[in-house]
Amino acid sequence: MDLQTLIDLDRMMLSKLNGSSSLFLDQLCVTLTSPFTWIPLYLVLLYLVIRNNESISRVMLIVCCTIFCILLSDIVADVIVKPMVGRWRPTHDPLIKDTIDVVNNIRETKYGFFSAHASNTFSIALFFCLLVKNRMFTLIMVSWSLINCYTRVYLGVHYPFDILVGLCWGAIAGSVSYLLFHFFDKHVSSDVHYISTQYTSTGYSLRDIYVVVLVFSLILAYATIRAVVTPL
Repeated sequence: MDLQTLIDLDRMMLSKLNGSSSLFLDQLCVTLTSPFTWIPLYLVLLYLVIRNNESISRVMLIVCCTIFCILLSDIVADVIVKPMVGRWRPTHDPLIKDTIDVVNNIRETKYGFFSAHASNTFSIALFFCLLVKNRMFTLIMVSWSLINCYTRVYLGVHYPFDILVGLCWGAIAGSVSYLLFHFFDKHVSSDVHYISTQYTSTGYSLRDIYVVVLVFSLILAYATIRAVVTPL
């Protein structure tokens, strides 16, 4: 399969996933793609970390590794790869931009390969999944990342292949950040494995994980209500 075949396949998949005749889905995706919508989730993740770690040094280590995770993901995507590769976003691509279903005039910057939304969200999701080690929490965090990925293609600001490569780099950035955390964690905390129905093996309370689930559900409810009552 040559490069042109991949590009044609990418465009075909985009045509299937981009936009719809539903004003409800338009508003829903506009709301869910905004990083401001997810601020409560970021805050509850910080709450989870503070509540379930025994020292300020460990909390700060996790915060620093999370910041490193985001920087590693975002700088490679936005500062290095996008200007170097120079692949147009669908909304700026001269060949197809007039066929893209654009919502609320969202077009963003010129270049879109690869998706920083996909990379950033999946790197954070993977880092926290490895940190917490709980199936329900993993489902929530991966769902959060994939929801963000879908909105980018729906709004026409990324090709599916932009998303796929973003997810792959996000997986690398999240894994590297967790390995970095694990290396330094040996110097700031004892190696304890929790055996309890109320805690994960890494010591995170299920009750606090339920708070994350609740906040995630409330954000989805907010986005759904906003999509119903707020016209574009």
